[in-house]
This record gives sequence, structure tokens and C-alpha cells, in this order.
Amino acid sequence: MLGERFATRINSFASGADSYWPGLSGKPSLRQMVERAATVQGLTELDLNHPDHLSADPKTTAAMIADSGLSLSGLAMRYYSNPAFKRGAFTNPDPVVRREAIDLTKRGIDAAREMGAPMMTLWLGQDGFDYNFQCDYAQLWDAEISGIAEVAAHDPDCLVSIEYKPNEPRSCSLLPDAATTLLAISEVGLPNLGVTIDFAHSLYANETPALAATHIMRRSRLMGLHLNDGYGKRDDGLMVGSVHEYATLELLQAVKRGGFDGAIYFDTFPDASGLDPVAECAANIRTVRRLLAAVDRMEGNNSLGVAQSRQDPVLGHGAVRAALDGAAA
Repeated sequence: MLGERFATRINSFASGADSYWPGLSGKPSLRQMVERAATVQGLTELDLNHPDHLSADPKTTAAMIADSGLSLSGLAMRYYSNPAFKRGAFTNPDPVVRREAIDLTKRGIDAAREMGAPMMTLWLGQDGFDYNFQCDYAQLWDAEISGIAEVAAHDPDCLVSIEYKPNEPRSCSLLPDAATTLLAISEVGLPNLGVTIDFAHSLYANETPALAATHIMRRSRLMGLHLNDGYGKRDDGLMVGSVHEYATLELLQAVKRGGFDGAIYFDTFPDASGLDPVAECAANIRTVRRLLAAVDRMEGNNSLGVAQSRQDPVLGHGAVRAALDGAAA
């Protein structure tokens, strides 16, 4: 049931390390961050980055997370281990570097399965371009499709979810939005492929997040839901509902109607502004629970449906505000 599982970005829990761990020398360990995350009331699971967080044996790391009272919802690929990845992972002009990226991803999928995690998230942020005439777009696309197909076929029982983003670190990402990502998934044609929608990414891809999620659920499978907020210009990583409450509410309604029941993952950056990550994550959970309660109230009253059938935003917003206030529309 949506709203029973909450996951978070583990690196957030390095925020304010000096005050939380007095005398700490260097960065906090993965164990320290996991133990701190486990103090968040309502948090049920974590995602880890590969290879960043997998310096130990995967089973040992999984056992450490389980001992904290949390579970592992999946791994997410990061292509930082080789400086050459800056020019692309699956689309790198050097075939040796492309092979390294694909093989690294396969090892990540193997680690996820060894840890009992069902999913690998691919954020292919390095795959893109920065200049006109920098690349042959057809060749770049072929390389991307080939790489995705190979890693998805590596373990058909592992879900592989593509998280799209308009740019950063590249000026232009090859998979910048839901539509392009769905096109890639359609070309690959493997059943274990799906999409992760990140609220802030969707905003600055000039999408309406609820509409993007609706397309994803119609044409593929929504495998990941990353909530955060921002001003639509970059990946701000702000607290859920802090800027776009209505759009967040509409997204939650859309994914619930579509049958999504996975973990709601908070891809927020309390460390960027020195917030207490435990308090910030707990606030995100409270916000989502409040919004989901409003979704239930809207579903239990036909006022919004009537307003939408007339395409009347005055009546519709009245119904939404009443649901948020806990009143009957």
C-alpha cells in the first residue's frame, strides 16, 4: 500500500557530521550514516550507490543495514570511479571505457541481487553532450540503447529503472525527459525495464509530474518515485511540498491511481544547507502522509471528479483545498 514504505538518500546523513559525531576525523562511515538514518521515525529502507557504498562484501553490508532495522530497496549506479566517465558511460567515445561502464553496471546488478535488493536504478547523467556538432546523435543513441539492453539482459529477474534528468553534469542529457526515456525503453523491449520519476527533475524538464507519471504507467512501468522539491531551474533537492504542494499532491494521486505501491524515496539535500537530516527526513514523511490522506479524501468524494469533467479549475481547487484542510468539499 502506498505510504507504508519510505526510503531516503543515505549521503544526506553526513550533514552536520562535526556536531553529530564530535571528534570525527574525515567523513562519517557508511555504518555511521545508516545508524543515524535508522533514528528517523517512519523510515523503512535505504538505497545505496554502487560502487561508492559497496567497499565491503555485499552480504556484509546488507546484514549491517538489516541490523539497523532498515531494509535495502535497491542500488543506484554512479559513474565516478573513472575520470574518463565524464565523457560518457554507455556513450563514451572510447569503446574500452564503454565496456568498463557496462561491466561495472553488471557487477552492481550482481551485488544488488546478492544483497536481496530487487532493483538497480540507472542515472546516466554522463551520457549526453555539451556542444552542437560534438557527436553523431544516431551513433550516441545506438550506444545508449545497446548498453541499456546489455545490462538489462544480464539478470532478467532484476528490475532496471532509468532515472531521467534534463542536464547535469552534461549540458544536455541523452535521456532528458519521460518521453525520450520511454522511447529508449520501447526500443530495448525488455520486460524488466522501467522508469524512476524524480519530482525536481520532472519540473525542470518542463513536465507536469503527474502527467509524466501517467505516460510512464501507460507505456511502461513506474519502478521508482523520488520526491523532493525545487524552483524548476535545477535539482534543488528541497523538502517535499515546500514549493509545489499542489503538483506533489497531484503526482501522488496519479501514482496511487496507477497502482504504484513501491517505496517513496526522498532525494533531498539537507546537507547542502546544513539542515538536521533526521528532522528533515521525518518532516518529509509527515508531509507525504498528510498529502496521501488528502488523496484518500479526494477519492472518497466526487467533487473533484465533477470539476475535472467540466475542466473547471475554480471548483477543482476548492475540492483540493478542502481535502488538504481535512474538510468535505
